[in-house]
Amino acid sequence: MNNKVQPKNIAKGMFWATMASALWGVSGTILEFISQGQKIPATWFLSVRTLGAGLILLIIGAFKFKLDIFSIFKSKRLTAWLIAYALFGIMGNLYTFFMSIQTGNAATATILQYLSPLFIVLGTLAFTHKWPNKVDLIAFGIALVGVFLAITKGNISTLTVPLNSLIWGVLSGVTAAFYVVLPKPIVEEKSPILVLGWGMFISGVLFNIYRPFWQAPPTLNASGILAILAVILIGTVFAFLALLHSLNFAPSTVVSIVDAIQPIITFILSMIFFHTLFSWVELAGAVLVIVAIYVLQRYQEAQNDPLA
Repeated sequence: MNNKVQPKNIAKGMFWATMASALWGVSGTILEFISQGQKIPATWFLSVRTLGAGLILLIIGAFKFKLDIFSIFKSKRLTAWLIAYALFGIMGNLYTFFMSIQTGNAATATILQYLSPLFIVLGTLAFTHKWPNKVDLIAFGIALVGVFLAITKGNISTLTVPLNSLIWGVLSGVTAAFYVVLPKPIVEEKSPILVLGWGMFISGVLFNIYRPFWQAPPTLNASGILAILAVILIGTVFAFLALLHSLNFAPSTVVSIVDAIQPIITFILSMIFFHTLFSWVELAGAVLVIVAIYVLQRYQEAQNDPLA
């Protein structure tokens, strides 16, 4: 029997996956502090975050893979996918998610970004003209009801978040779908550490071309500097490495179960640190979104796994 499927190892894998999801939830709350409490321009912050995270991941990759870290650029096909991933996946998602938080709050932005699997289903329909099955449609309907409750409290004439935050949040869900789909052809051949490292580094270079981090930097106090470092390390490097480590012990179908922890933690921390009040209707809406995406992910994984 393969020891990777033993209950003890699966429990260890779920622990590390839970840790990754929790770190992303904490990072989302810190992002709200940075974007609203510190009034840091989005483009400057993203220049620092992507370049810093990219360099750290590439340094880790260099220790592990030596000169093989450059092998990805030997293939024009992989290089093209990497650039698309950096532009539309990383840059697009980080920018829209940050703006959704800056104009609204971390909890709502996280729920809207959590809709990315639904946008993947819609994208498949648009490009392949293959209609979703009944499970997809049911999950989509449940998620729409959940989002409606979360952003209106059940009253269609009232939005609990600004319209611009809602638009940025939906766009973050779309770009999160790109973030998931675009790197797949690369990670089939190269280490995820290198894919994310180069993707972050390329994004960091492009963000810095538009907004160099050394030109007219915002005035930061000690808490602002610590918050930025925390997002780079906790929300990018540590979270991703924890997720990678979890896959050494448990299959992705098991790891995905704990993905719903992220929005739950963001909701709780938003209430604790930002005194954001949510009604039972909003919380019920958030739960419906989480359940819908969980059902969709589990069904898709079961369809793709011949042993499921």
